[in-house]
Amino acid sequence: MAAPELISTFDALLADLDGVVYAGPHAIPGAVESLLRLAGIGVGLGYVTNNASRTPAQVAQHLRDLGAPAEDHQVVSSSQAAGELLASLLPPGSRVLITGGASLAQEIELAGLVPVRSEAEQPVAVVQGFHPDLGWKDLAEAAYVIAGGALWVATNTDMSIPQARGMAPGNGTLVAAVAAATGQRPLVAGKPEAPLFHAAAKRLAADRPLVVGDRLDTDILGGNNAGFATAAVLTGVDTRESILAARTQERPDYLITDLTDLYCPYPVVEPDGGQHRCGAASAVVHGGTVRVSGDPGDLDAWRAACSAWWTANPETATALAPVLEWVDH
Repeated sequence: MAAPELISTFDALLADLDGVVYAGPHAIPGAVESLLRLAGIGVGLGYVTNNASRTPAQVAQHLRDLGAPAEDHQVVSSSQAAGELLASLLPPGSRVLITGGASLAQEIELAGLVPVRSEAEQPVAVVQGFHPDLGWKDLAEAAYVIAGGALWVATNTDMSIPQARGMAPGNGTLVAAVAAATGQRPLVAGKPEAPLFHAAAKRLAADRPLVVGDRLDTDILGGNNAGFATAAVLTGVDTRESILAARTQERPDYLITDLTDLYCPYPVVEPDGGQHRCGAASAVVHGGTVRVSGDPGDLDAWRAACSAWWTANPETATALAPVLEWVDH
């Protein structure tokens, strides 16, 4: 009997967007087709994004323009999470300085707060989210207000964003600039915090969702924090090498090339006395070296290497990269 497809053991897919479904304006090959197949097998679909530059409705429209299935309610964003967090900490009608775009201001307004754009309007809080038009004056305004004692919330702290031309600075780089100027640190509303994932699962009434993302520090850590199964794809930020070196909290349950792998059986990694076998590949740890028998282009070899290295180093608080020795190459 054929092994079941990976996705068949879950009742919903919670997908990141940038680096998983699309890079910049274009869909990643195979992604749209993979998402469209979910409805036919009874698996729910939600999108969990840290990108605060667009409203959930705008994100859903972009997905539909690409041919992907997307209703507005299927998109859960870090701007929504930021609005909910601020509303839980401030009285209704409080003024909040917007360091971001119109979509972020809309979510703050929907949360019962008043978005403002300058220190002169006496905001009691600052919310900072990514927008490509943000400039020095915007960051300076935020710094003045934060230095004055205002509450500071960041939608997310992604240091980079995958774009069609490569990696570009993300909200985390702009947050770091304000932090350097003020000596303060923000509360973070979106990934890798668990509530964003729990909210998405709740909307889908999902008990066994699979979180798929391209970033260990947001998608995979967030999914792990939420107690959900996680799968790392290789179409965005993190690589085979960085995943192998992942600290304990950021290790995914599955390693796949892209979303099309959801419809393939996932190979079992079998430990056998110190040797970890996956498909035709195997790996064994000697001190700080992982000796891999297999082809570097075969993902099974990396799955075996991850299993061996992570078993040998079960608790690491920081990324820990082994020396890789390919014995057959």
